[in-house]
Amino acid sequence: MNDEGASSETGTIDLGGVKSSSAVDLTDQIHQLPCCIKYNGPSPVSHYFKPKSTGIEVDGLNVKEAHFRGRKLQGTTVPLPDGYSGFVIGRKTVAKRKASDTNGGTTASWQMNAKFQNITFWNHDNLPSKEDAFLRALHLFDVAKALHKPVTAEDMESASNPEATATD
Repeated sequence: MNDEGASSETGTIDLGGVKSSSAVDLTDQIHQLPCCIKYNGPSPVSHYFKPKSTGIEVDGLNVKEAHFRGRKLQGTTVPLPDGYSGFVIGRKTVAKRKASDTNGGTTASWQMNAKFQNITFWNHDNLPSKEDAFLRALHLFDVAKALHKPVTAEDMESASNPEATATD
């Protein structure tokens, strides 16, 4: 325990169904709305939220339109970056363990309930574009990939002697 009396929590995530066809696929059904909804539970969203294509293209993005609580939304569907998948996870129910098994903290176990490969993000007052913060945030995956890419001897040579590559 730390000074504030909070206990630590460790856990595991079971992605057992990632490659199986039995996992629920929510591709084309994940939406990021520009609002906060203070409700967590089932709701017949598909009866009321019906996005439609507008036929408009901005920055190579196909614009959709929908209404939520009387407000017009404009959005677009974008794929997740190559090599990435999205998952919906939920707490897994497990048998209670002895206190000595958890080293004083609580242990959580999570399981994959569904997966997805794209996401639709929505704006209130403007058309979606490549300059939206949501799309720009996805570029961090490319930055992380570049930062963690192994450096080869050729990379080191070209960095230390830039004229050698310019004359080749």
